[in-house]
Amino acid sequence: MPSQTQLNEIALGLELSGLPFFWVLKTQRGPWDTEPVELPEGFEERTKERGMVWRGWVELLRTLSHDSIGLVLTHSGWGTPIEAIRFAKPMVVLAFMNDQGLNARVIEEKKIGYMIPRDETEGFFTKESVAKSLRLVMEDEEGKVYRENVKDMKGVFGDMDRQDRYVDSFLDYLVANRYFEHES
Repeated sequence: MPSQTQLNEIALGLELSGLPFFWVLKTQRGPWDTEPVELPEGFEERTKERGMVWRGWVELLRTLSHDSIGLVLTHSGWGTPIEAIRFAKPMVVLAFMNDQGLNARVIEEKKIGYMIPRDETEGFFTKESVAKSLRLVMEDEEGKVYRENVKDMKGVFGDMDRQDRYVDSFLDYLVANRYFEHES
């Protein structure tokens, strides 16, 4: 979960982008953090005509499958990118910890998402970089590659028959190549 400063930059970047949005916002960073998660003063009022902030849980598959969702701004933890690809939603990525950085690099390398640029020395991002990244992937001609590539990748992640064949093939391989040595 981003710090309060980072959260403010994300919010102000969404506002600056001018794009419509649906933001699922956790109300607590974790059980260890008692500080409330707050949006910049007046943010919801200023963006109420084109955006919605939802505080609480949502069904990810149902949300991402909706036609009004054009892209996913994600920390790139394992689950969300897989589901975004499944529904052909390009991603704008802000990695914060653990596997997120590696996932973000793969997403960017495959050009199915764009990593928000950060300051090289401090690792900070700005509201301007958030807004520019969102517009790039959602609207700009230069961002068309992300929108097209994620549609192509949907064929891999969204084809359940193919997934079943991959699993069956993997299991067949394991069975054919298994060996067990039992030591007493």
